Amino acid sequence: MRAEAAARRPQSLTLRVTVLVGLATSVLFLLFTWSVERSIESHFARMDLHAIASAWRSVDAAVRQGGADDAAAATAVRRAMAGNHAVAFLVRTPAGGVLAQTTPPALAPLLALIPAVDTPSLEALRIVVASGHAWRVAVARAGAYRVALAMNVDFHLQYLEDLQNALWGATLLASLITVMVAWLAVKQGHTPLRRISARMRELSAERLSTRLDPDRVPVELRELVAAFNAMLDRIEAAFERLRAVTGDIAHELRTPITNLTTQTQVALSQARDADAYREVLYSNLEEFERLSAMIGDMLFLAQSDQGHAQLHREPVDLRVQALELTEFFEALADERDVRLSVSGAAPSVCADRSMLRRALSNLLSNAIRHTPDGAAVEIQLSADVGFACVEVRNAGPTIAAEHLAHLFERFYRVDPSRQRGAEGAGLGLAIVKSIVEMHGGDVGVHSAKGITSFTLRIPLAHSSD
Repeated sequence: MRAEAAARRPQSLTLRVTVLVGLATSVLFLLFTWSVERSIESHFARMDLHAIASAWRSVDAAVRQGGADDAAAATAVRRAMAGNHAVAFLVRTPAGGVLAQTTPPALAPLLALIPAVDTPSLEALRIVVASGHAWRVAVARAGAYRVALAMNVDFHLQYLEDLQNALWGATLLASLITVMVAWLAVKQGHTPLRRISARMRELSAERLSTRLDPDRVPVELRELVAAFNAMLDRIEAAFERLRAVTGDIAHELRTPITNLTTQTQVALSQARDADAYREVLYSNLEEFERLSAMIGDMLFLAQSDQGHAQLHREPVDLRVQALELTEFFEALADERDVRLSVSGAAPSVCADRSMLRRALSNLLSNAIRHTPDGAAVEIQLSADVGFACVEVRNAGPTIAAEHLAHLFERFYRVDPSRQRGAEGAGLGLAIVKSIVEMHGGDVGVHSAKGITSFTLRIPLAHSSD
């Protein structure tokens, strides 16, 4: 298993960069070495061509001076080449005889092997070995005669061989040095990453306030540090919310459990008749129902946070739902002398009917609970671009602006000193927000001049599905 894991593990960045730099520099050094060798070799060839072409011009002028007389031509060639000891030559007559020649090398076989040209050129030069030496040779025509010209290039070839060995050795050494320097540079370049990793290892639930300073890292890592700090901000905020929710859950659960315990202890403290016990059981049942509703709400929010809640979409007429809910809450509203009304119209949406009904029910019950006696709760339906809108508006105390953004948080209290009592567990608005966001919509709240309104916006995108 370890071998398989090691095989799947990506290679280290240090190794990748070092190998890449080593290969790139080695190729560059090799190309440089090859180009230097070719350049020097070409330079020597041009030097030899200059000497051979100069000798050929002397021979060509001499044979033309001698005319058709071979003896005169031979005398003229020997006279013309008397001072040229660098180039060996052989002049052959049209009949195949030797007009003039120098001492070895033996150039006669070359006249048959190498094609003759009108003028010596780089393309016409050949390197052959004769008499134990290397020669650069050209065969050219001089009037009616054929001339073989040769220069000893032992020194040139030896120099090229020595230069080649030196260049290849220098290339190998330079490549090794480059690889070592690249490895050290990459290791040194990773120092900021190692510092960041060390700071990351220091993090814990109690030290989430740690942040990295973007100004103290290389510019290439600033984006990484900024993203890391942003991630820590989100994690710290999530931990704070978790702590707050955990504390609120403990507080909310403690009250009904305390009530149940106290009532049960009082009931058991002395003998009572059946009616007294029945009353205690009814009271306990109310607390159990409250606990069950709270736990159900918390489970729903947990499922929606994890994306496990499933939507069963179908066409939903929002006006019909609003009218049915006002009829359902009519008794509660009459008890508090609160008037309910529905106005406006909105297009149908493709949504989960039960979840959308639950969200509207939470808003309506919340509005009735906070509306003064004799006031009204209004449900206004409308359409926006791509959305159907439902606004639940009621009279009541104005909510301060600093609280509005937190109303949809779980267990949030505008007045922390108040006990919820029968007003609910403080999860209703959080459930409203979760349901609307599951449908791809949004919810907002506005409170001013004694009027508070909650607005749901449900997208119409699924209506045609």
